[in-house]
Amino acid sequence: MAQTRIAVIVGSLRKESHNQKLALALAHLAPSDFTFEHLRIDDLPLYNQDDDGNQASAVKRLKSEIAAAQGLLFVTPEYNRSIPGVLKNAIDHASRPYGQNAWGGKPAGVVGISVGAIGTALAQQHLRNILAYLDVPTLGAPEVFLQTKDDLFDDKGHIGNEGSKKFLQGWMDKYVAWIKSHSA
Repeated sequence: MAQTRIAVIVGSLRKESHNQKLALALAHLAPSDFTFEHLRIDDLPLYNQDDDGNQASAVKRLKSEIAAAQGLLFVTPEYNRSIPGVLKNAIDHASRPYGQNAWGGKPAGVVGISVGAIGTALAQQHLRNILAYLDVPTLGAPEVFLQTKDDLFDDKGHIGNEGSKKFLQGWMDKYVAWIKSHSA
């Protein structure tokens, strides 16, 4: 059975990141022919257009990993009503220089979790705007704006709350169909 590679981009660098936990838990809801590979973005230099002709090895690695994937999963926190700088930096690097956009055409899903009541709704909207410009077909619905709760994850890192598990399984099923329909 051929594996479908999903490049996972988590917009948080925090060791105990809720979004990192969510990314790992979502992978448990996917079918066995889907592989989730977390891309490293913490070692990228700050984007500088002067470096487009001589991109850092970390940037080349990121672009290569994106190219090898059949789909993308963005898992983002919300910082000051938008996406984190580290995520925007990674997006900028992999979309440059002009005409060499590694993201283009790769189907994506966008999710996020936060301690706030609206989850990551505004960050996700900003991210969707960026992805639309970069020609990334992005699953529109259902949207996943999760608020962190004590019972969301069990002690094994899976989704522990049954209502949340059912909702996220429904999202994963739609996401899988989205990826398959766009990478055929």
